[in-house]
Amino acid sequence: MRSKSLKDYEVIIGSDVNERDGIGIEIWSKEQLLIEIFRNDKNEEYTISVFEKDLPLSLIEEAIKRFKKEIPSVFQK
Repeated sequence: MRSKSLKDYEVIIGSDVNERDGIGIEIWSKEQLLIEIFRNDKNEEYTISVFEKDLPLSLIEEAIKRFKKEIPSVFQK
């Protein structure tokens, strides 16, 4: 059985300027949100939320790598 990689999922980059004030990426499988990695500029912290149990570690590692590539590390004020 082949392990799925990030290219098998939809990756969405988006910002939230309301409650959390920041930017992040979401990993989707069809209509199911699996992972969100977020840079919270208001609190100056990074968070990861996992919405499905038993996700492959390789998928989470790829998502973190993509986040670091796409999202600037400098907090915005």
